[in-house]
Amino acid sequence: MKYIKLLLLVVVMSMATACGNDDVSSTSIFDTKAPQRSEFDNWLMKNYIEPYNIEFNYRYNDNLSNRTYNVIPADLTNSKALAILIKHVWLDAYNELMGEKFLKSHCFRVFQMIGSGEYNPSQGSVVLGTAEGGIQVTLFQVNALDLDNIYIETKNPYRNTWQEPIDLNKRYFHVMHHEFCHILTQLIDYSTEFRQVSAGKFTSTGWVNLDDPDAAKQGFVTGYASSEYNEDFAEIYSTYVTSTDAMWQQILEAGVDGEDTYGRDAILQKLDILRNYFQNSWGVDIDKLREIVLRRSAEAASLDLKTLK
Repeated sequence: MKYIKLLLLVVVMSMATACGNDDVSSTSIFDTKAPQRSEFDNWLMKNYIEPYNIEFNYRYNDNLSNRTYNVIPADLTNSKALAILIKHVWLDAYNELMGEKFLKSHCFRVFQMIGSGEYNPSQGSVVLGTAEGGIQVTLFQVNALDLDNIYIETKNPYRNTWQEPIDLNKRYFHVMHHEFCHILTQLIDYSTEFRQVSAGKFTSTGWVNLDDPDAAKQGFVTGYASSEYNEDFAEIYSTYVTSTDAMWQQILEAGVDGEDTYGRDAILQKLDILRNYFQNSWGVDIDKLREIVLRRSAEAASLDLKTLK
């Protein structure tokens, strides 16, 4: 027993001596060098990360995409142009009305760019944008952006989505307003009165066969709005703030079927509930926001999308 104790003591003393003689290296095992940033990376740091704490991810990252679909990376030139457009038309619109703090506190944290769309052949639909847990918004079909034909529809709300030149509102800005609305309603819920207006008319799968003008007759601004009440709420918001007066009136007119004004009346009733929600819950005047969005949208075609300033 004494021998074992003595042996243990020698081992401990040897270990202590060995530890005491080790020189601690001043060199970290981790790479502490600043990352090499391109001109675009530095521009994003100044215009997205620092003011809003938003990462604009233009590089393809399969961990941030749905691997169920076959998609391709976003074109760098188009990603730069879209970053400029999003800042001017979308970010700066909210900043102008509510200030940086509003977006920095509530906005998504990641914009992920994808070059192509996510096509669902079984439903006959294509995904134009997704949001995950209020953290990431993914924008698709970035490679379809034509820098020589920057276009935002101002007259016809029912213009073909795939018609050239592409409508930036339907492809990008409408999606971002829609997803941002989801974030806000998840933080503060809206009145249950809203979902009662079109109760019994929602269809989770049938919406893909409902054309937008026909949807208006049922009290929905788009066919997708008829999928469920949360989508209905976000669709009214995103459609209203991106539609000119001429376009909005056409939607309301499409909601009238002869002497039957149900569709128009339902849309207006839901818009009124939505308007009160944003004003009372967030201090956001959606009519003022709409004015700013439309003004900035009209300026989009004159932006220099090829130069980072």
